[in-house]
Amino acid sequence: MPALSTDSDPAPSATASATSPEALSFETKFRLLLDITRTISRSLDLDETLSLIIDSVKSFVPYDAAAIYVLETNGRDRRIRATVYRGYDEASMERLLRLGEGFVGWVVQSGGAIVIPDVRNDQRYISSDPLTMSEIVVPIIANNRIIGALNLESRTLDAYKAADLEVLTLFASAAAISIEKAILHQERLEKRRLESELTIARQVQRSLLPDRAPTVEGFDIAGLTVPNEAVGGDYYDFIPFPNHQLGIAIADVSGKGVPAALIMATFRACLRAQVRNDFSIRVILRKVNYLLWESLDSSQYVTAIYGVLDPASRRFSYGDAGHNPALLIHADGTYEELSCGNTVLGLFEDRKYIECYCILQPGDIIVLYTDGLTEAGQDGEEFGLARLLETVQRQREAPAQELARAIYDAARTFASPAPLGDDLTVVVIKALPAPPEGG
Repeated sequence: MPALSTDSDPAPSATASATSPEALSFETKFRLLLDITRTISRSLDLDETLSLIIDSVKSFVPYDAAAIYVLETNGRDRRIRATVYRGYDEASMERLLRLGEGFVGWVVQSGGAIVIPDVRNDQRYISSDPLTMSEIVVPIIANNRIIGALNLESRTLDAYKAADLEVLTLFASAAAISIEKAILHQERLEKRRLESELTIARQVQRSLLPDRAPTVEGFDIAGLTVPNEAVGGDYYDFIPFPNHQLGIAIADVSGKGVPAALIMATFRACLRAQVRNDFSIRVILRKVNYLLWESLDSSQYVTAIYGVLDPASRRFSYGDAGHNPALLIHADGTYEELSCGNTVLGLFEDRKYIECYCILQPGDIIVLYTDGLTEAGQDGEEFGLARLLETVQRQREAPAQELARAIYDAARTFASPAPLGDDLTVVVIKALPAPPEGG
């Protein structure tokens, strides 16, 4: 059985200290209400505003327990939460009410106030204090929208009268303005905080991506990534080795936004740690998979391609993990998809990965990309593989950085005016023609 809180009540106002609330006339209560409303309206802090309201009520309507409930909406789910309360045990106030549930739920759903002389005779009553005998609940309405309810309980039968309902309804209407103002102020502060955090997150994520294109003899290489939101879950990387080889990675994290960006950072750390150990590509992918499996939720995963380019032999060795196959586009316009058919990273505890390779001829182009590119579209039609190949063929003489930008621009133009809908990343590897002899 829940126990009553032992918190002491705030000091009453000078008016209330001279006369008990029950003895005040309606006119006196009304003047007191105006004074209190002016005091409450000075605060922009939501918690302070709600506390001032619930403590001030006792100056003109007595209670043994009281609470202010706020209607919260999360998608289609609408619940009613006690935000501040007096006289209740904390455990009894943790429950979220549904619309129509209990006296409070009924008031929030209907928009009408209610006085209950004897709660024992009403099936809607939900006990929070076993000693409660009577109750009064009024809606809190701002801009013709019900945002919550003010609930008072008494251990005396038939404690609340029509005059109490009238003055409490007036007070709730006046208090609603202060509550709405405080909520809007809190939302503005929260928006500024989130914008500041996202700015920091963008800076951090930018620092995890290459700051310049790599220099590899015989090749022109570049990449770009465009997050759909402030930060994203796409990733690409260039990892130079002392023997002049170059590690090349591209990855796409399930999900979007900040959660995906955090997983991306985890993947990058895991990948680079294993690359430093000089393992083979298949071992690197297997170890990264296990590390992600340990770290991620069961529904999260990463698709990726990791490869190593050897400029001396013009060999590109690679392993994929459920990612869109890289495209190898030959100088004559034919192409092939590069895929080893491996499983995504992070979903399963132990997976074996195989390694494939190709030899790049002068004029060959490899394009690695995330599905935000080919799935960009409008009216159900996607940019697709054919438009990607067409763009590469049209711009194949351009430097790698310009080609990567041209691919992005083509997808962006095709999808316009609709947003891309997903992060988009492209990496271009161009095998340059051999220099003429004696040149």
